[in-house]
Amino acid sequence: MSEQQSGQLAAHDVYLGLGANLAKPIAQIQHAITALQQLPQSTLLAVSSLYGSKPMGPQDQPDYVNAVAKISTRLAPLALLDALQQIELQQGRQRKAERWGPRSLDLDILLYASQTMVSERLTIPHYGLAQREFVLYPLAEIAPRLQLPCGTPLQALLSQVPLNGLQKLSETCSEQLAAAGTLCDLAHPE
Repeated sequence: MSEQQSGQLAAHDVYLGLGANLAKPIAQIQHAITALQQLPQSTLLAVSSLYGSKPMGPQDQPDYVNAVAKISTRLAPLALLDALQQIELQQGRQRKAERWGPRSLDLDILLYASQTMVSERLTIPHYGLAQREFVLYPLAEIAPRLQLPCGTPLQALLSQVPLNGLQKLSETCSEQLAAAGTLCDLAHPE
């Protein structure tokens, strides 16, 4: 029986970008990781170290804290986007017209399995993935052999994108969470 016949999506590996530069950004990222553990029909598989990066766009804002998480999910891409935007709102995100402005939390779908998608609300792979050091380096930490849907190896992109001041702030969140016993057995019933 196919996915469509059963009415249920197969689980897909998805990579998410996490970023914050307001309202205690490290705590915002930590709370977001906790919220990702609670996503329905999803399992948090890995989280990179936290990284400090310079802001894109206007430089008159605080530096960012960034990470990348890997989940396995049965949520469709737009349903996952809705769930991520709900987490952002719960953590005080205010959506403004200003692009690249400061924010309490930004959660982006970077890759959804090997799918590509372009809609009014969502582009997969994320449109800035190949140019952003604060995405590529944390992504490479948890998925060093990853290939993009177009066939480009992640390692090839890393060789083209300088660090631009990117700094590792912590050991991998996955290691910290596993040590605390909170990364195991996170599967949620459907």
